[in-house]
Amino acid sequence: MVEGHRAIGLFLGALDEIGAPGYVAIGQFARLLDFYGIEWAYEPRAFDLEWDGEGRVTQRFTPDFYLPAYDLYIEITTLNQKLVTKKNRKVRRLRERYPGVHVKVFYQRDYRTLAAKYGLAALGSPEVGGAA
Repeated sequence: MVEGHRAIGLFLGALDEIGAPGYVAIGQFARLLDFYGIEWAYEPRAFDLEWDGEGRVTQRFTPDFYLPAYDLYIEITTLNQKLVTKKNRKVRRLRERYPGVHVKVFYQRDYRTLAAKYGLAALGSPEVGGAA
């Protein structure tokens, strides 16, 4: 969880103001974790995936959430398929380079299932700024 309830409120409020579906999904997921008392951190670590010949990082991946009690990183992916494919490639590289790191990708279908189960606004609905 982000330090202190005030910080959590500011974080979630900022995501709401952005209004993009991916950020709305992240905010809703954070609220769901809070509701169930699951400790979380938002983007606490970036993983270097590729380097150039000079040793400079050329590709990095930063999962959305870390759940310390489960030693699990969560990536929320509710974007178009082209971006999902790119993100899947990064997750695959992360698993190859950091085999001890556990990461779960929540795809749009997973998010819609959570939204339906827990009464969250579904992506593409008017509440999230999309077409119904």
